[in-house]
Amino acid sequence: MQGLKKKIPIILVLFLVSVLGCATTKDLERVKGDLDRKIQVLKEENTNLRKDVEKINEAVAGLRKGQAEMGADITEIRDEIQKLKGSTEGLRKETAVLKDLKEKVDIASFKVNFIENFLGIGKKENHAEGSERGSRASGKNSLKGKVDKEAVYAAAYEVFKEGKYEKSRTDFHNFLKQYPNSEYSDSAQFWIGESYYFEKKYEKAILEYEKVVKGYPKGNKVPYALLKQGLSFQMLGDKSSARLILQQVMKDYPNTNQARIARSKLIEMQ
Repeated sequence: MQGLKKKIPIILVLFLVSVLGCATTKDLERVKGDLDRKIQVLKEENTNLRKDVEKINEAVAGLRKGQAEMGADITEIRDEIQKLKGSTEGLRKETAVLKDLKEKVDIASFKVNFIENFLGIGKKENHAEGSERGSRASGKNSLKGKVDKEAVYAAAYEVFKEGKYEKSRTDFHNFLKQYPNSEYSDSAQFWIGESYYFEKKYEKAILEYEKVVKGYPKGNKVPYALLKQGLSFQMLGDKSSARLILQQVMKDYPNTNQARIARSKLIEMQ
């Protein structure tokens, strides 16, 4: 009996181990199967993620390429704009040079004409032209309203006295377009020359004074215009031209304030 009692616990233990061993193996196999399925799912998800990452990388690469191309296009456009700016600046400089050359040619032409007139060459033609213009002026003056002329001229002169020389030039030019041969036209032209003189633009002033001399030879502004031409040449350092004109003032308009000023300036230049 005692031997049987000793064997029962051993048999019970062996039974339990056998039962537990079978249960553990099934559980492990079930767990293993679950793990295998999960691993397969994870592998598929990983594959899909890689494909998505590749697509994203391709999209990023395309975007970077587009940005690079756009940057190149912008750089090219900037270069073209810079070239256009350079061309525009060059054109402006060429225009300024041409304008300056034109003024110099006009001054040279004036000098030639003045010397010819001073020597008596072509004087008849100039006087004939002046007489013709004078007759045209007297014919047209009768058609203009005196009140309107005085008002327009006075307004432009007020602007000149205020020192607004550029604005006054515009106003005087408009006056001359409207009243080209009135009793105020020679004065309007003279003030245009004066506006340049006060701005120290002596070459332009000389050309505008010449329009007084040639355009209104019988007007009372001619001796003033000649005197200021001489002073303008003096300011430019061209003493030879200044002397010729100042001598003409003394010769053609003796016993006038302009002649006395011309004489004093000639003494200064000796």
